[in-house]
Amino acid sequence: MTTSAPRTPGSAGRSAWPPAPDPLPLPVVDDHTHLDHARRGETALSVDDALARAAAANVTQTVQIGCDVRGARWTVAVLDEQAERARADGRPCPLLGGVSLHPTEASRLVAEHGEARLEAALAEIERLARHPRVRVVGETGLDHYWVDADDTGGRAAQERAFRWHVDLAKRLGKVLQIHDRDAHRAVLQVLADEGAPERTVFHCFSGDATMARLCADRGWYLSFAGTLTFANAEPLREALRAIPLDRVLVETDAPYLAPVPHRGRPNAGYLVPLTVRCMAAVLDRDVESVCAALNSTSEALYGPW
Repeated sequence: MTTSAPRTPGSAGRSAWPPAPDPLPLPVVDDHTHLDHARRGETALSVDDALARAAAANVTQTVQIGCDVRGARWTVAVLDEQAERARADGRPCPLLGGVSLHPTEASRLVAEHGEARLEAALAEIERLARHPRVRVVGETGLDHYWVDADDTGGRAAQERAFRWHVDLAKRLGKVLQIHDRDAHRAVLQVLADEGAPERTVFHCFSGDATMARLCADRGWYLSFAGTLTFANAEPLREALRAIPLDRVLVETDAPYLAPVPHRGRPNAGYLVPLTVRCMAAVLDRDVESVCAALNSTSEALYGPW
């Protein structure tokens, strides 16, 4: 399954695809992307194009996240298609997946259709999460940016869904990927109440150094996106410095959050080298050792590809 062709390379403005950076010296994994998404008014790269561009940058493996029922079904279909083609070609499959209901999707379902629709959607997510190439339950968590405190029903739906996903990840032995936007304290409270899965990842980590140390002390992982490169992101860089490298992952969250110097433009896996090189500079380490550590951690989390 593929999506529509991208805009042509000559497209003007900030919606044009950025040029490719120099490839990384060693392979790494894009820990979290949305190949089924396009930014508003734009066209997504096809799956094949996105994966090929990433591979050319030495981003050889990708975790595709489907975070509503439609996206989760699409993810499983693409996993099957890519695995079959890889088998036929005698090569490793570059794609694993995650499925969930995004926190704002849980809020939307209850607001527009009622509790029964949320229950039905969660049942479908559980069915899809049992697929052998789905290694992640997520992204799930709490979003207090888009759903504010006045929307008590929306926030209650998010919390209920989050607790359900935590339980599902533990029952199925999957990695839990957390979405935490303006909700640090509440997310940590749910994890304390429910007991976090052994393999828990904060996707697009947005906390400070204190929170980073707390997470690392509990054995959790922090995945850093292009936001790490932003000029106003010194607290994120301090968070990265505060934890062991074996707790660190890298991601795009594509097509969003393109790293500097392409902030505001569409993002894709082939731009991961910009974030990895920023990591190396922040940690005062060589790029090769950072790549090796990122790849080793991804392999330990997700298992064989």
